[in-house]
Amino acid sequence: MLAHRGLALAAPENTLLAFAKALAAGVEFIETDVHESADGIAIVSHDPDLTRVAGREVRVDQLTAAELRRIDLGSGQGFSTLAEALDGFPDARFNIDVKSAGAVLPTVDAIRAQGATERVLVTSFSESRRRATVRALPGVATSASFGTGARVLAASKLRLAGRVRRILRSVDAVQLPERWKGVRVITPPLVRMAHSAGVEVHVWTVNDPAEMHRLLDLGVDGIVTDRADLAAQVLRSRA
Repeated sequence: MLAHRGLALAAPENTLLAFAKALAAGVEFIETDVHESADGIAIVSHDPDLTRVAGREVRVDQLTAAELRRIDLGSGQGFSTLAEALDGFPDARFNIDVKSAGAVLPTVDAIRAQGATERVLVTSFSESRRRATVRALPGVATSASFGTGARVLAASKLRLAGRVRRILRSVDAVQLPERWKGVRVITPPLVRMAHSAGVEVHVWTVNDPAEMHRLLDLGVDGIVTDRADLAAQVLRSRA
């Protein structure tokens, strides 16, 4: 199970406290996002600006890392750097979504500085950002970009197993929503074809325990969830 931006029930999303709560609930994997600060440091943030999380009309890349740390996100939390998150939770595994082109090199620098290549998976909705990050981190795990995932979905609908293998030959996982625009995405053929290519299937974002059980029964390898507490209970019940 991958804790989507940590566990944000009693902590602001994508903060060190949210990560600590997710890990304390019993999950091992943290899903998070990075942008770059004005001084070129990888900052843990989903949004490019502070409007939603802090009510301020300013972009992440307009403030330094020190300034972002001082932003009050609630519960005594400010923005953290990726390096701080990796250092603060050395036993956790991180799924990192690189949200902007400017964040590629800062993300690489943070992962290298923490010696964390073996415990992260890097991805991006942008194929160019994903490739740039992976090129700079030899051996790092990676999942398909959104566009590549859409191609996998189309090929799986046509039962083109060979094409699925070709599309996925350079990734370790494909991360897809359970449904997209009313169409069921995660189907037995898709899971089978991805597995035949040696690639894991991760599903986002699932918060209902019954759906978690159904997807695990289907053979998916990972579930991205806002409810790490419920997900941990599901895993314990299946142990």
